[in-house]
Amino acid sequence: MMRDFPAGNYRYIPAVFQYSSGVAADADFEIERVRFDKWVPLADGFARIADYILAADRPLTSFCACELRSPAVVDEAGFRKFNEHYVKTLAEWGIFDGTNNPVARSNVCLEIDPPSEPSFYAFSFTRPSLGAKPTFVIAGGAEARGGPGTYPERITRYRETSPDAFREKTRMTMSNMEERLDAFGFSWKDTTATQIYTVQDFHPVVANELVKRGASRQGMTWHFARPPVVDLEFEMDTRRVIREFVI
Repeated sequence: MMRDFPAGNYRYIPAVFQYSSGVAADADFEIERVRFDKWVPLADGFARIADYILAADRPLTSFCACELRSPAVVDEAGFRKFNEHYVKTLAEWGIFDGTNNPVARSNVCLEIDPPSEPSFYAFSFTRPSLGAKPTFVIAGGAEARGGPGTYPERITRYRETSPDAFREKTRMTMSNMEERLDAFGFSWKDTTATQIYTVQDFHPVVANELVKRGASRQGMTWHFARPPVVDLEFEMDTRRVIREFVI
């Protein structure tokens, strides 16, 4: 299931053309995460990321994950239009070959005070390791099953937000996360951070669906934000990263 991306010194779980389901650094390499103190619009963000990676004496192909903030949710056509624009830079960097995209991604929409245009919140890249600990980033996943079909066909309890429906949505999202962790041979006990994205009240499901399954090993960060596609209500991502910086 996994594929190697030797040019970036990491392996990844294939997904769709706009992103992979997760990345893990190769032996003797580690993932470093860098968060912007203030959001940076997409084009400027790519430029600043390139400068940072090159200053670290790493190739642009070491870019392996990013976290985006978008102005508002869109329909499937709008999401595809954005992604076709987004991957152009990855192609220029020698990462996206027109079909396969190894870069993991989370892209969410802040409910209050969102950016006026798609912007970078954080990014990750690989560099020679300072230790022997493995590192990985699991891409954002929501309550939709994989495979063919439109989002309305794949979303768990489509357009329902009752407590029971939200419990099922959370279980589906957790299952997506756990499948990705397992693909790399990891589990929740290996993670160093987990992020939650929703504007719904998810507290009734926290204890049984998140904490008891291990997702809060290092606590959880809640972002009052929506997944990027209309009618999705709950998204998560998780990671094991030892080196993190804010610039």
